[in-house]
Amino acid sequence: MSCLKDFTNQLQTLKTQILIQTADRNSSNKGPQQRGSGGIPLTRKVCYAVGGVPYQITNVAIGVSLQIFLLDVVQMEAFYVSMILFLSRAWDAVTDPLVGYLVSRSKWTPIGKLTPWLVLSTPFGVLSYLLLWFVPQGSTSQALSVLWVLTTACLFETLMSCYNVPYLSLNMFLGGDQRDRDSATAYRMSVEMVAMLLASVIQGRVVSVYNTEKQEACLQQDQDHETPPSSSPLLQETQRAFLTSALVLGALFFLCSLVLFLGVKEQRAPLCSDDKVRPAYLTSLKLLICHIPYQRLVLGFVFSALAFQMSLGNFALFCSHAAGLGAQFQYILLVLLASASIAVPLWQVVLLRIGEKATLFIGLSLFIPAVIIVACVPSNLPVFMTMCTLMGFSVATIFLLPWSMLPDVLDDFAVRHPSCKDLEPLFFSCYAFCSKLAGGLSVGISTMTLQ
Repeated sequence: MSCLKDFTNQLQTLKTQILIQTADRNSSNKGPQQRGSGGIPLTRKVCYAVGGVPYQITNVAIGVSLQIFLLDVVQMEAFYVSMILFLSRAWDAVTDPLVGYLVSRSKWTPIGKLTPWLVLSTPFGVLSYLLLWFVPQGSTSQALSVLWVLTTACLFETLMSCYNVPYLSLNMFLGGDQRDRDSATAYRMSVEMVAMLLASVIQGRVVSVYNTEKQEACLQQDQDHETPPSSSPLLQETQRAFLTSALVLGALFFLCSLVLFLGVKEQRAPLCSDDKVRPAYLTSLKLLICHIPYQRLVLGFVFSALAFQMSLGNFALFCSHAAGLGAQFQYILLVLLASASIAVPLWQVVLLRIGEKATLFIGLSLFIPAVIIVACVPSNLPVFMTMCTLMGFSVATIFLLPWSMLPDVLDDFAVRHPSCKDLEPLFFSCYAFCSKLAGGLSVGISTMTLQ
Protein backbone atom coordinates (compact mmCIF):
# COMPACT_ATOMS: atom_id res chain seq x y z
CA MET A 1 0.00 0.00 0.00
CA SER A 2 2.82 2.41 0.83
CA CYS A 3 4.42 1.75 -2.57
CA LEU A 4 1.12 2.46 -4.29
CA LYS A 5 0.71 5.71 -2.33
CA ASP A 6 4.26 6.78 -3.23
CA PHE A 7 3.61 6.03 -6.89
CA THR A 8 0.34 7.98 -6.79
CA ASN A 9 2.01 10.96 -5.11
CA GLN A 10 4.81 10.98 -7.70
CA LEU A 11 2.27 10.93 -10.52
CA GLN A 12 0.34 13.77 -8.90
CA THR A 13 3.51 15.85 -8.43
CA LEU A 14 4.52 15.39 -12.08
CA LYS A 15 1.01 16.18 -13.30
CA THR A 16 0.75 19.29 -11.07
CA GLN A 17 4.05 20.68 -12.38
CA ILE A 18 2.97 20.21 -16.01
CA LEU A 19 -0.46 21.73 -15.37
CA ILE A 20 1.06 24.76 -13.60
CA GLN A 21 3.44 25.37 -16.51
CA THR A 22 0.57 25.03 -19.01
CA ALA A 23 -1.66 27.35 -16.99
CA ASP A 24 1.07 29.99 -16.78
CA ARG A 25 1.60 29.76 -20.53
CA ASN A 26 -2.14 30.05 -21.22
CA SER A 27 -2.63 32.97 -18.83
CA SER A 28 0.21 34.89 -20.45
CA ASN A 29 -1.41 34.39 -23.88
CA LYS A 30 -4.93 35.37 -22.80
CA GLY A 31 -6.42 38.81 -22.94
CA PRO A 32 -8.14 40.46 -19.98
CA GLN A 33 -11.58 39.37 -21.15
CA GLN A 34 -10.55 35.72 -21.44
CA ARG A 35 -8.92 35.70 -18.01
CA GLY A 36 -12.09 36.79 -16.37
CA SER A 37 -14.38 34.29 -18.08
CA GLY A 38 -13.63 31.45 -15.64
CA GLY A 39 -14.36 28.78 -18.27
CA ILE A 40 -12.50 25.65 -19.28
CA PRO A 41 -9.06 26.45 -20.78
CA LEU A 42 -8.57 25.54 -24.42
CA THR A 43 -5.64 23.27 -23.56
CA ARG A 44 -7.80 21.25 -21.19
CA LYS A 45 -10.54 20.88 -23.82
CA VAL A 46 -8.07 19.65 -26.43
CA CYS A 47 -6.39 17.20 -24.02
CA TYR A 48 -9.81 15.93 -22.95
CA ALA A 49 -10.81 15.46 -26.59
CA VAL A 50 -7.63 13.49 -27.34
CA GLY A 51 -8.58 11.07 -24.57
CA GLY A 52 -11.51 9.83 -26.68
CA VAL A 53 -9.25 8.56 -29.46
CA PRO A 54 -8.37 5.11 -27.97
CA TYR A 55 -11.95 3.86 -27.78
CA GLN A 56 -12.80 4.95 -31.32
CA ILE A 57 -9.68 3.64 -33.10
CA THR A 58 -9.84 0.22 -31.43
CA ASN A 59 -13.59 0.00 -32.04
CA VAL A 60 -13.15 0.73 -35.76
CA ALA A 61 -10.24 -1.72 -36.05
CA ILE A 62 -12.17 -4.54 -34.41
CA GLY A 63 -15.29 -3.82 -36.42
CA VAL A 64 -13.46 -3.76 -39.76
CA SER A 65 -10.70 -6.33 -39.41
CA LEU A 66 -11.30 -8.83 -36.60
CA GLN A 67 -13.71 -10.98 -38.61
CA ILE A 68 -11.24 -11.22 -41.53
CA PHE A 69 -8.38 -11.95 -39.13
CA LEU A 70 -10.21 -14.81 -37.41
CA LEU A 71 -11.57 -16.38 -40.59
CA ASP A 72 -8.49 -16.26 -42.83
CA VAL A 73 -5.45 -15.85 -40.58
CA VAL A 74 -6.48 -17.87 -37.52
CA GLN A 75 -8.43 -20.29 -39.80
CA MET A 76 -11.45 -20.36 -37.49
CA GLU A 77 -14.86 -21.66 -38.53
CA ALA A 78 -17.53 -19.06 -39.28
CA PHE A 79 -19.80 -20.33 -36.47
CA TYR A 80 -17.13 -19.75 -33.83
CA VAL A 81 -16.28 -16.34 -35.27
CA SER A 82 -19.93 -15.27 -35.05
CA MET A 83 -20.13 -16.63 -31.50
CA ILE A 84 -17.02 -14.70 -30.42
CA LEU A 85 -18.24 -11.45 -31.96
CA PHE A 86 -21.70 -11.80 -30.40
CA LEU A 87 -20.49 -12.80 -26.91
CA SER A 88 -17.84 -10.07 -26.80
CA ARG A 89 -20.41 -7.44 -27.84
CA ALA A 90 -22.88 -8.69 -25.23
CA TRP A 91 -20.16 -8.73 -22.56
CA ASP A 92 -19.13 -5.20 -23.54
CA ALA A 93 -22.70 -3.93 -23.15
CA VAL A 94 -23.26 -5.65 -19.79
CA THR A 95 -20.03 -4.42 -18.23
CA ASP A 96 -20.78 -0.73 -18.85
CA PRO A 97 -23.46 -0.26 -16.11
CA LEU A 98 -21.49 -2.42 -13.68
CA VAL A 99 -18.31 -0.43 -14.22
CA GLY A 100 -20.34 2.78 -13.98
CA TYR A 101 -21.60 1.77 -10.55
CA LEU A 102 -18.12 0.76 -9.36
CA VAL A 103 -16.71 4.08 -10.57
CA SER A 104 -19.47 5.97 -8.75
CA ARG A 105 -18.52 4.17 -5.52
CA SER A 106 -14.84 5.08 -5.84
CA LYS A 107 -13.26 7.45 -3.34
CA TRP A 108 -11.36 10.63 -4.08
CA THR A 109 -7.58 10.18 -4.42
CA PRO A 110 -4.74 12.70 -4.81
CA ILE A 111 -5.12 12.45 -8.61
CA GLY A 112 -8.91 12.51 -8.58
CA LYS A 113 -11.75 10.01 -8.51
CA LEU A 114 -11.99 9.05 -12.18
CA THR A 115 -8.35 9.46 -13.19
CA PRO A 116 -7.07 6.33 -11.34
CA TRP A 117 -9.40 4.21 -13.47
CA LEU A 118 -7.90 5.75 -16.62
CA VAL A 119 -4.32 5.29 -15.40
CA LEU A 120 -4.73 1.66 -14.34
CA SER A 121 -6.80 0.48 -17.30
CA THR A 122 -4.57 1.98 -20.03
CA PRO A 123 -1.51 -0.34 -19.90
CA PHE A 124 -3.61 -3.48 -19.48
CA GLY A 125 -5.97 -2.30 -22.23
CA VAL A 126 -3.07 -1.82 -24.65
CA LEU A 127 -1.65 -5.25 -23.75
CA SER A 128 -4.98 -7.05 -24.18
CA TYR A 129 -5.53 -5.31 -27.53
CA LEU A 130 -2.14 -6.52 -28.79
CA LEU A 131 -2.87 -10.06 -27.57
CA LEU A 132 -6.13 -10.01 -29.52
CA TRP A 133 -4.14 -9.96 -32.79
CA PHE A 134 -1.58 -12.52 -31.67
CA VAL A 135 -1.91 -16.12 -32.87
CA PRO A 136 -0.37 -18.62 -30.40
CA GLN A 137 2.26 -20.63 -32.28
CA GLY A 138 1.74 -24.37 -32.35
CA SER A 139 -1.92 -24.16 -31.30
CA THR A 140 -3.51 -26.87 -33.47
CA SER A 141 -6.69 -27.25 -31.42
CA GLN A 142 -9.50 -24.98 -32.62
CA ALA A 143 -11.10 -25.14 -29.17
CA LEU A 144 -7.97 -23.59 -27.63
CA SER A 145 -7.91 -20.87 -30.29
CA VAL A 146 -11.58 -20.06 -29.68
CA LEU A 147 -11.03 -19.96 -25.92
CA TRP A 148 -7.96 -17.73 -26.34
CA VAL A 149 -9.66 -15.22 -28.62
CA LEU A 150 -12.92 -15.15 -26.62
CA THR A 151 -11.09 -14.64 -23.31
CA THR A 152 -8.85 -11.94 -24.76
CA ALA A 153 -11.78 -10.15 -26.42
CA CYS A 154 -13.88 -10.14 -23.23
CA LEU A 155 -10.86 -8.97 -21.19
CA PHE A 156 -10.23 -6.16 -23.66
CA GLU A 157 -13.89 -5.06 -23.63
CA THR A 158 -13.87 -5.05 -19.82
CA LEU A 159 -10.75 -2.90 -19.70
CA MET A 160 -12.17 -0.56 -22.34
CA SER A 161 -15.29 -0.13 -20.19
CA CYS A 162 -13.00 0.68 -17.25
CA TYR A 163 -11.39 3.34 -19.46
CA ASN A 164 -14.33 4.72 -21.42
CA VAL A 165 -16.95 5.06 -18.65
CA PRO A 166 -14.72 7.25 -16.41
CA TYR A 167 -13.59 9.17 -19.48
CA LEU A 168 -17.15 10.00 -20.53
CA SER A 169 -18.03 10.96 -16.94
CA LEU A 170 -15.00 13.26 -16.79
CA ASN A 171 -16.98 15.79 -18.84
CA MET A 172 -18.90 16.71 -15.68
CA PHE A 173 -15.65 17.36 -13.77
CA LEU A 174 -13.81 19.64 -16.18
CA GLY A 175 -15.06 22.83 -14.53
CA GLY A 176 -16.95 25.65 -16.21
CA ASP A 177 -20.67 25.88 -16.93
CA GLN A 178 -23.06 24.20 -19.36
CA ARG A 179 -21.75 26.07 -22.40
CA ASP A 180 -18.16 25.16 -21.51
CA ARG A 181 -19.09 21.48 -21.21
CA ASP A 182 -20.90 21.60 -24.56
CA SER A 183 -17.79 23.12 -26.11
CA ALA A 184 -15.61 20.36 -24.63
CA THR A 185 -18.04 17.78 -26.01
CA ALA A 186 -17.80 19.35 -29.47
CA TYR A 187 -13.99 19.17 -29.31
CA ARG A 188 -14.24 15.52 -28.27
CA MET A 189 -16.62 14.64 -31.09
CA SER A 190 -14.43 16.38 -33.70
CA VAL A 191 -11.30 14.56 -32.54
CA GLU A 192 -13.14 11.24 -32.35
CA MET A 193 -14.43 11.60 -35.90
CA VAL A 194 -10.89 12.32 -37.11
CA ALA A 195 -9.70 9.28 -35.13
CA MET A 196 -12.32 7.10 -36.83
CA LEU A 197 -11.18 8.47 -40.18
CA LEU A 198 -7.53 7.67 -39.37
CA ALA A 199 -8.38 4.17 -38.13
CA SER A 200 -10.44 3.52 -41.27
CA VAL A 201 -7.47 4.50 -43.45
CA ILE A 202 -5.11 2.23 -41.47
CA GLN A 203 -7.48 -0.73 -41.59
CA GLY A 204 -8.13 -0.05 -45.26
CA ARG A 205 -4.42 -0.52 -45.93
CA VAL A 206 -4.46 -3.78 -43.95
CA VAL A 207 -7.46 -5.08 -45.91
CA SER A 208 -5.69 -4.04 -49.12
CA VAL A 209 -2.69 -6.19 -48.18
CA TYR A 210 -5.10 -9.04 -47.40
CA ASN A 211 -6.89 -8.76 -50.76
CA THR A 212 -3.60 -8.60 -52.68
CA GLU A 213 -2.22 -11.67 -50.93
CA LYS A 214 -5.44 -13.63 -51.44
CA GLN A 215 -5.38 -12.84 -55.17
CA GLU A 216 -1.75 -13.95 -55.40
CA ALA A 217 -2.61 -17.16 -53.55
CA CYS A 218 -5.49 -17.88 -55.94
CA LEU A 219 -3.26 -17.28 -58.97
CA GLN A 220 -0.58 -19.55 -57.55
CA GLN A 221 -3.09 -22.34 -56.92
CA ASP A 222 -4.47 -21.97 -60.44
CA GLN A 223 -0.96 -22.34 -61.88
CA ASP A 224 -0.05 -25.34 -59.74
CA HIS A 225 -3.01 -27.68 -59.12
CA GLU A 226 -0.86 -30.16 -57.22
CA THR A 227 -0.18 -27.75 -54.35
CA PRO A 228 -2.49 -28.49 -51.39
CA PRO A 229 -4.61 -25.50 -50.23
CA SER A 230 -2.79 -24.28 -47.19
CA SER A 231 -3.44 -20.61 -46.51
CA SER A 232 -1.40 -20.27 -43.35
CA PRO A 233 1.99 -19.74 -45.06
CA LEU A 234 0.33 -17.71 -47.83
CA LEU A 235 -1.00 -15.05 -45.46
CA GLN A 236 2.20 -14.19 -43.62
CA GLU A 237 2.15 -10.65 -45.01
CA THR A 238 -1.46 -10.21 -43.90
CA GLN A 239 -0.65 -11.45 -40.40
CA ARG A 240 2.33 -9.08 -40.26
CA ALA A 241 0.08 -6.22 -41.42
CA PHE A 242 -2.45 -6.97 -38.67
CA LEU A 243 0.29 -7.01 -36.01
CA THR A 244 1.82 -3.78 -37.32
CA SER A 245 -1.60 -2.13 -37.27
CA ALA A 246 -2.15 -3.34 -33.71
CA LEU A 247 1.21 -1.94 -32.59
CA VAL A 248 0.49 1.45 -34.19
CA LEU A 249 -2.97 1.70 -32.64
CA GLY A 250 -1.66 0.45 -29.29
CA ALA A 251 0.99 3.19 -29.31
CA LEU A 252 -1.68 5.78 -30.15
CA PHE A 253 -3.81 4.41 -27.31
CA PHE A 254 -1.00 4.90 -24.80
CA LEU A 255 0.05 8.35 -26.06
CA CYS A 256 -3.52 9.70 -26.08
CA SER A 257 -4.10 8.40 -22.56
CA LEU A 258 -0.87 10.08 -21.46
CA VAL A 259 -2.02 13.39 -22.98
CA LEU A 260 -5.35 13.05 -21.16
CA PHE A 261 -3.68 12.33 -17.82
CA LEU A 262 -1.12 15.14 -18.05
CA GLY A 263 -3.41 17.75 -19.61
CA VAL A 264 -6.66 17.39 -17.66
CA LYS A 265 -7.00 18.11 -13.97
CA GLU A 266 -10.14 16.55 -12.55
CA GLN A 267 -12.28 19.05 -10.64
CA ARG A 268 -14.40 18.22 -7.61
CA ALA A 269 -18.16 18.23 -8.13
CA PRO A 270 -19.43 21.75 -7.33
CA LEU A 271 -22.54 20.48 -5.56
CA CYS A 272 -20.82 17.76 -3.58
CA SER A 273 -21.26 17.89 0.21
CA ASP A 274 -20.95 15.55 3.16
CA ASP A 275 -24.71 15.29 3.79
CA LYS A 276 -25.29 13.60 0.43
CA VAL A 277 -25.53 9.81 0.17
CA ARG A 278 -24.61 7.19 -2.42
CA PRO A 279 -27.71 5.05 -3.15
CA ALA A 280 -27.43 1.29 -3.58
CA TYR A 281 -27.08 -0.12 -7.09
CA LEU A 282 -30.72 -1.12 -7.62
CA THR A 283 -31.92 2.11 -6.01
CA SER A 284 -29.64 4.10 -8.30
CA LEU A 285 -30.96 2.27 -11.37
CA LYS A 286 -34.55 2.88 -10.25
CA LEU A 287 -33.91 6.61 -9.77
CA LEU A 288 -32.20 6.77 -13.15
CA ILE A 289 -34.91 4.86 -15.05
CA CYS A 290 -37.73 6.84 -13.42
CA HIS A 291 -36.17 10.19 -14.32
CA ILE A 292 -38.43 11.46 -17.13
CA PRO A 293 -35.86 13.65 -19.00
CA TYR A 294 -33.43 10.72 -19.05
CA GLN A 295 -36.15 8.41 -20.40
CA ARG A 296 -36.94 10.82 -23.23
CA LEU A 297 -33.28 11.34 -24.08
CA VAL A 298 -32.42 7.64 -24.13
CA LEU A 299 -35.53 6.47 -26.00
CA GLY A 300 -35.32 9.24 -28.57
CA PHE A 301 -31.69 8.71 -29.39
CA VAL A 302 -31.81 4.90 -29.18
CA PHE A 303 -34.46 4.76 -31.92
CA SER A 304 -32.61 7.38 -33.96
CA ALA A 305 -29.33 5.48 -33.56
CA LEU A 306 -31.13 2.24 -34.48
CA ALA A 307 -32.31 3.75 -37.77
CA PHE A 308 -28.88 5.25 -38.53
CA GLN A 309 -26.98 2.06 -37.74
CA MET A 310 -29.34 -0.11 -39.79
CA SER A 311 -28.84 2.20 -42.77
CA LEU A 312 -25.08 2.51 -42.42
CA GLY A 313 -24.66 -1.17 -41.52
CA ASN A 314 -26.08 -2.19 -44.90
CA PHE A 315 -24.33 0.64 -46.72
CA ALA A 316 -21.40 -1.51 -47.85
CA LEU A 317 -23.73 -4.17 -49.28
CA PHE A 318 -25.77 -1.51 -51.06
CA CYS A 319 -22.68 0.08 -52.60
CA SER A 320 -21.29 -3.27 -53.76
CA HIS A 321 -24.40 -5.07 -55.04
CA ALA A 322 -27.06 -2.43 -55.78
CA ALA A 323 -25.05 0.62 -56.80
CA GLY A 324 -22.11 -1.22 -58.37
CA LEU A 325 -19.66 1.05 -56.55
CA GLY A 326 -17.80 -1.56 -54.50
CA ALA A 327 -14.41 -0.46 -55.85
CA GLN A 328 -15.08 3.11 -54.69
CA PHE A 329 -16.50 2.15 -51.27
CA GLN A 330 -13.36 3.12 -49.36
CA TYR A 331 -13.47 6.62 -50.86
CA ILE A 332 -17.21 6.90 -50.20
CA LEU A 333 -16.64 5.99 -46.55
CA LEU A 334 -13.83 8.54 -46.27
CA VAL A 335 -16.10 11.25 -47.71
CA LEU A 336 -18.83 10.38 -45.20
CA LEU A 337 -16.47 10.44 -42.20
CA ALA A 338 -14.64 13.57 -43.38
CA SER A 339 -17.90 15.48 -43.82
CA ALA A 340 -19.04 14.34 -40.37
CA SER A 341 -15.74 15.56 -38.86
CA ILE A 342 -16.17 18.97 -40.49
CA ALA A 343 -19.85 19.15 -39.49
CA VAL A 344 -19.33 18.72 -35.73
CA PRO A 345 -17.90 22.22 -35.04
CA LEU A 346 -20.46 23.73 -37.43
CA TRP A 347 -23.32 22.07 -35.56
CA GLN A 348 -21.84 23.34 -32.29
CA VAL A 349 -22.09 26.92 -33.60
CA VAL A 350 -25.68 26.30 -34.72
CA LEU A 351 -26.48 24.72 -31.35
CA LEU A 352 -25.36 27.83 -29.49
CA ARG A 353 -27.54 30.03 -31.69
CA ILE A 354 -30.83 28.13 -32.00
CA GLY A 355 -30.68 25.55 -29.20
CA GLU A 356 -30.25 21.78 -28.98
CA LYS A 357 -33.76 20.62 -29.99
CA ALA A 358 -33.93 22.75 -33.14
CA THR A 359 -30.41 21.68 -34.12
CA LEU A 360 -31.35 18.04 -33.62
CA PHE A 361 -34.48 18.39 -35.75
CA ILE A 362 -32.58 20.03 -38.62
CA GLY A 363 -29.70 17.54 -38.47
CA LEU A 364 -31.87 14.42 -38.44
CA SER A 365 -34.07 15.78 -41.24
CA LEU A 366 -31.07 15.92 -43.60
CA PHE A 367 -30.71 12.14 -43.53
CA ILE A 368 -34.13 11.37 -45.06
CA PRO A 369 -33.76 13.09 -48.49
CA ALA A 370 -30.14 11.89 -48.74
CA VAL A 371 -31.13 8.23 -48.31
CA ILE A 372 -34.07 8.56 -50.73
CA ILE A 373 -31.92 10.13 -53.46
CA VAL A 374 -29.17 7.50 -52.99
CA ALA A 375 -31.78 4.74 -53.37
CA CYS A 376 -33.32 6.35 -56.48
CA VAL A 377 -30.04 7.26 -58.24
CA PRO A 378 -27.63 4.54 -57.06
CA SER A 379 -25.13 4.42 -59.93
CA ASN A 380 -24.38 8.14 -60.34
CA LEU A 381 -21.09 8.61 -58.46
CA PRO A 382 -21.14 12.46 -58.21
CA VAL A 383 -24.71 12.40 -56.84
CA PHE A 384 -23.73 9.54 -54.51
CA MET A 385 -20.77 11.49 -53.13
CA THR A 386 -22.89 14.63 -52.64
CA MET A 387 -25.54 12.70 -50.74
CA CYS A 388 -22.86 10.98 -48.64
CA THR A 389 -21.62 14.43 -47.64
CA LEU A 390 -25.17 15.33 -46.59
CA MET A 391 -25.47 12.04 -44.69
CA GLY A 392 -22.18 12.82 -42.92
CA PHE A 393 -23.57 16.14 -41.73
CA SER A 394 -26.63 14.32 -40.38
CA VAL A 395 -24.56 11.58 -38.72
CA ALA A 396 -22.60 14.29 -36.88
CA THR A 397 -25.75 15.32 -34.98
CA ILE A 398 -26.17 11.77 -33.64
CA PHE A 399 -22.57 11.89 -32.41
CA LEU A 400 -22.74 15.38 -30.88
CA LEU A 401 -26.23 16.05 -29.54
CA PRO A 402 -26.75 13.12 -27.11
CA TRP A 403 -23.52 13.83 -25.26
CA SER A 404 -24.32 17.56 -25.18
CA MET A 405 -27.80 16.98 -23.75
CA LEU A 406 -26.81 14.30 -21.22
CA PRO A 407 -25.03 16.76 -18.85
CA ASP A 408 -28.19 18.91 -18.91
CA VAL A 409 -30.22 15.88 -17.81
CA LEU A 410 -27.69 15.27 -15.04
CA ASP A 411 -28.04 18.87 -13.84
CA ASP A 412 -31.82 18.46 -13.78
CA PHE A 413 -31.45 15.22 -11.79
CA ALA A 414 -29.17 16.95 -9.26
CA VAL A 415 -31.80 19.66 -8.73
CA ARG A 416 -34.63 17.15 -8.27
CA HIS A 417 -32.62 14.76 -6.08
CA PRO A 418 -30.27 16.97 -4.06
CA SER A 419 -29.51 14.23 -1.53
CA CYS A 420 -27.91 11.88 -4.11
CA LYS A 421 -24.30 12.10 -5.21
CA ASP A 422 -21.76 10.41 -7.47
CA LEU A 423 -24.26 9.05 -10.01
CA GLU A 424 -22.61 10.69 -13.04
CA PRO A 425 -20.73 7.52 -14.16
CA LEU A 426 -23.94 5.47 -13.94
CA PHE A 427 -25.80 7.96 -16.15
CA PHE A 428 -23.10 7.90 -18.82
CA SER A 429 -22.55 4.13 -18.67
CA CYS A 430 -26.26 3.30 -18.95
CA TYR A 431 -26.58 5.56 -21.97
CA ALA A 432 -23.55 3.81 -23.52
CA PHE A 433 -25.25 0.47 -22.77
CA CYS A 434 -28.45 1.56 -24.54
CA SER A 435 -26.44 2.81 -27.51
CA LYS A 436 -24.67 -0.54 -27.83
CA LEU A 437 -28.02 -2.31 -27.44
CA ALA A 438 -29.31 -0.31 -30.41
CA GLY A 439 -26.25 -1.42 -32.38
CA GLY A 440 -26.92 -5.07 -31.56
CA LEU A 441 -30.59 -4.75 -32.50
CA SER A 442 -29.67 -3.12 -35.81
CA VAL A 443 -27.39 -6.05 -36.70
CA GLY A 444 -30.09 -8.59 -35.80
CA ILE A 445 -32.87 -6.80 -37.68
CA SER A 446 -30.64 -6.28 -40.73
CA THR A 447 -29.68 -9.97 -40.77
CA MET A 448 -33.32 -11.10 -40.60
CA THR A 449 -34.30 -8.62 -43.31
CA LEU A 450 -31.52 -9.75 -45.65
CA GLN A 451 -32.50 -13.39 -45.21
